[in-house]
Amino acid sequence: MDSGLTLDRLEVMLGSTCLLGLSATIAPGEVLTLMGPSGVGKSALLAALTGTLTAPLAAAGEARLDGACITDLPAERRRLGILFHESLLFPHLSVAGNLAFALPPGPRAARRAAIAQALADVGLDGFGPRDPATLSGGEQARVALMRTLLAEPKALLLDEPFSRLDAARREEVRSLTFDHAEKRGLPVLMVTHDAEDARAAKGRVLEAQPGRIVGD
Repeated sequence: MDSGLTLDRLEVMLGSTCLLGLSATIAPGEVLTLMGPSGVGKSALLAALTGTLTAPLAAAGEARLDGACITDLPAERRRLGILFHESLLFPHLSVAGNLAFALPPGPRAARRAAIAQALADVGLDGFGPRDPATLSGGEQARVALMRTLLAEPKALLLDEPFSRLDAARREEVRSLTFDHAEKRGLPVLMVTHDAEDARAAKGRVLEAQPGRIVGD
């Protein structure tokens, strides 16, 4: 069985017009960056991949994860984790509550241990009871990363996830994200307008071209 994430002429369509498309295979642990300015359709392409694209836009083409077609699956069954430029932590839940949201049902002690380990992995020991509003931007980004990974996705999508961080925190969170994805063998598709993010990913970089399918 093929491993990794394959996009076979995946397109964002408006009627019969292609707005943006991508053909590529991303191996486990690899990062592919799609570069382009805001408004070119990069986020819409990720929405087409995750099954969350809304009318009047539509998706065409196929996406496969570890050899299995996911194009027609509902969004919650595609096993794709996604991080946005905002952390989108639930404000009514504690840090631990946010992480628990991603975990499958199981014994309470095992869930507590998984949350504690996740926080330790990103240098946030003891932060479980904290209100997300009391965290810095970098701390919120780290919690959002671990919440995504605790859901055990088979691929990771990054939609300008570092753009709101200052330079020091940006480098730190970026390294954490790529390191954790590599350790877990996750194929990563990142869309960004920032050349430094693309360099830090140390993978292939493709330039988004409006109206065209780019890639392999």
